Amino acid sequence: MSTTENPMIHRLNHGDKTITLIGTAHVSRESAELVTSVIAAEKPDTVCVELCPARYQAIQEKNAWQDMDIIKVIREKKAFLLLANLMLAAFQKRIAAKLDVTPGQEMLSAIAAATAAGAGIHLADRDIRTTLGRVWRFLGLWGKIKLILQLALSLGQADEIQEADIERMKQEDMLQSVLSELGRSLPVIKEILIDERDRFLAEKIRTAPGRRIVAVVGAGHVPGIKAAWQTPVDLTALSALPPKSRLSSMIQWLLPGGILLLMVAGFFFGGAATGTDMIILWVLANGILAGLGALIALAHPLTILSSVLAAPLTSLNPMIAAGWVSGLVEAFSRKPRVRDFENLSVDILSLRGFWHNKVTRILMVVVFTNLGSSLGTLVAIPLMAKVL
Repeated sequence: MSTTENPMIHRLNHGDKTITLIGTAHVSRESAELVTSVIAAEKPDTVCVELCPARYQAIQEKNAWQDMDIIKVIREKKAFLLLANLMLAAFQKRIAAKLDVTPGQEMLSAIAAATAAGAGIHLADRDIRTTLGRVWRFLGLWGKIKLILQLALSLGQADEIQEADIERMKQEDMLQSVLSELGRSLPVIKEILIDERDRFLAEKIRTAPGRRIVAVVGAGHVPGIKAAWQTPVDLTALSALPPKSRLSSMIQWLLPGGILLLMVAGFFFGGAATGTDMIILWVLANGILAGLGALIALAHPLTILSSVLAAPLTSLNPMIAAGWVSGLVEAFSRKPRVRDFENLSVDILSLRGFWHNKVTRILMVVVFTNLGSSLGTLVAIPLMAKVL
């Protein structure tokens, strides 16, 4: 079949530009071969790939993890984003290993073919950290718990993939494959994961430099890109985390204030014994559940203790999170060694590896402690109100 007859190839125009859009399967060797042959035949000025700078660096620089500053990750509040990114990378690697292909082979082939043809390389996808950050910003506590569980379960599910599942995955985005269940229960997740990125990709492709352009994207994005082709897109809006609503910002401060008022009311209406009981309930609920989160991550004993002590206080201060405290304590108590960073690409291929590697363990300490502390707040409030 010639490239012009191949259903994976789509011809688009924008002004004086001619765009050859290739819809690839992320887990298919045939897609990698098709990408190479089309680029060689088209001799484009530019090749667009469905990669963001972070993912481009990850596939180009195999040792990029070794330069990670884990303390900086915690301080910049990026622990969840990095942990989720690692889990997604692990899922793709395990699927690729099952099919005996290299993860992202079609993108690697596109980059190599572009270099051979003397074409420029244009990164067309939205930063994965922005995508995950927008998802995280939207989710409530239970949604965040479900997201973490689904990412973790994806590692085990990768070994249970059947032939029918593989055929389905060839037509899906990798993020969509991993988070499909969450997307069904929360349709707005699909909007962030797929629809927004379709529009982002369309805009980046049609504004890429050059007149002859080849764009390599996952087949699941092709319909959305074609649908958005004639519609102007605000990349700045799609690249930013949505600001918290005024109500959300107010609640962030009103909730701790309300809890403190509840304690004061306990002393005022119920006396010293009632007020003291309410404080004890607050400390126990927050401390125990935050400590349990750290324990689940197999944190150092000092880290667990810091979680228990910090959570009752940080839960009353919107500017600080218990997980940031416990993550820093874990990082200093069990400082990752060079070999932890070197082994990261292998350790993330199993759940056991996530707990064994000091880098991923620190990330899990941050995330699980924060979730435990948040859950502790939800448990403590009704218990305190009942005492009052």
